[in-house]
Amino acid sequence: MDPVDANPPRADVGATADAHAAAPLLNCLLREAGEPVGPGVHRLAASGRLLRVRGTRRPADPELLGDGTWHPLTHAELVDLTADELCRRTGLSNPELPAEMHGSRAAVAAFLTARARATPPEDPYRRSEQSLITGHPYHPAPKARGGGPAAAWLPYAPEAYAGFPLTLLGIREDTLVEEGDTTALDALGAAPPGYRLLPAHPWQLDLVEKELAEAFADGRLIRLGHTAGEVWPTAAIRTVYLPAGTGAHRPGATPSEPDLFLKFSLDVRITNDVRRLWRHDLLKLRRTDAAARAALAALPDGAWLSDRGYRTAAFAFEELAVLVRDGLAGPLAPGTTAVLGAALTEDTAAFPDNPLVRTDAPAAWWTAYLRAVVPPALGAFHHHGVVLEAHLQNTLVACDAAGTPVQALYRDAEGVKLLPDVTREAGWERLVYCLFVNNVLEVAAAVAEHHPGVDVWGAVRAELERHRAVPGVEDLLDAPTLPGKTNLLLRWTRADGADARYLPLPNPFRHADRSGAA
Repeated sequence: MDPVDANPPRADVGATADAHAAAPLLNCLLREAGEPVGPGVHRLAASGRLLRVRGTRRPADPELLGDGTWHPLTHAELVDLTADELCRRTGLSNPELPAEMHGSRAAVAAFLTARARATPPEDPYRRSEQSLITGHPYHPAPKARGGGPAAAWLPYAPEAYAGFPLTLLGIREDTLVEEGDTTALDALGAAPPGYRLLPAHPWQLDLVEKELAEAFADGRLIRLGHTAGEVWPTAAIRTVYLPAGTGAHRPGATPSEPDLFLKFSLDVRITNDVRRLWRHDLLKLRRTDAAARAALAALPDGAWLSDRGYRTAAFAFEELAVLVRDGLAGPLAPGTTAVLGAALTEDTAAFPDNPLVRTDAPAAWWTAYLRAVVPPALGAFHHHGVVLEAHLQNTLVACDAAGTPVQALYRDAEGVKLLPDVTREAGWERLVYCLFVNNVLEVAAAVAEHHPGVDVWGAVRAELERHRAVPGVEDLLDAPTLPGKTNLLLRWTRADGADARYLPLPNPFRHADRSGAA
């Protein structure tokens, strides 16, 4: 399938936005509510209607059969069809999700317009984090931004190449709450006596402004300006990167400071959840991060970006929380460039630097990718009882000068599960979904699309054969199905975003010939 232009002429923005928004919605609809009945043709289970699409990894050009004729569907008509199908299937109505689908498409149009006017950033890692125009390939509204006007969020959108200063607040010391190592925050500016520095995301401040009015009025919070330099948002939107030189750099600060990621609360629904730093997650942060950090440190492969600690206000614990995460300077292998895993599966026009596309040795590249991402996640689970949330947005791949993967860096303690907090069976299912279905299978499909001659499944099987000693791997090799998350049904039934539900997907490497691997 030809890539969709991520920077189209203005006249083509509408059609391009339709294509970007339709692809993940079609993936969800066909996976969760349809069955294939012929090349490109699927029967929708609840209504029996026939839907035809072009392409596989990024389905396009949907058509509905009616009166013996195939009728093209606009994105709006596809949303209506999806809503009707889900209503028939579940007996439930949900006007919120169609609104999110329309909002996601509108957001894509806003990104495309902004990108057409902007100059891409020079940093290749930043370009990868800010390349996700389509986004999660199996979510019905991956780019929805909570329904607010574009003017409110576009200045902070990674897809629009955003960069902005953080707002600096002073929080009265007797109302400060912190845990772990947050000292790096103090390098971002200076607070007056009796106060500590608390950086804030300007979008989040806009969202909770009314809730904080009293604290500003009585002096528990004061405004101290902004960071000296700009931060830029990663693909996670509420997590920003502070490259060296962003802070105020008080006397004695080293040139490398701050080199941090900061994760903020954001009271906006993005994909399945309102992206607030919830109290219960913050309170268990130190334990989960320590376990993940120890597990990755004990393994020969991979690295962990540690969530060192958090700082917030007692009177606005979740609203003003900021989490401090390791930057790349320490964990990243020398001489390599980090690439966001999810960027490897984006359209070429959105991420022309994609090493997966540009490699001259795709089979060797694919083998190297598997050897970078699989062993650390399996080892953390098997030897340390740590279930990494190893999906593509939490995976950074360190590539050498030739673009070949040499290291995986995992992040986000909020998504980590520990045994025996969850059963081994539940932990294994989650790992298989995140690592294999969401990560490996998606990158494999991109490799197969861009390099048709590569035996992608033979290479996956060969890598798994190296780990047969890990309980569960032998069964995985011969499993007829793998667990696929049902994001469409989760959102339609208004389930908690953390309440993952799975449906069986055919296992593509079950009968692969491992001798075909590079």
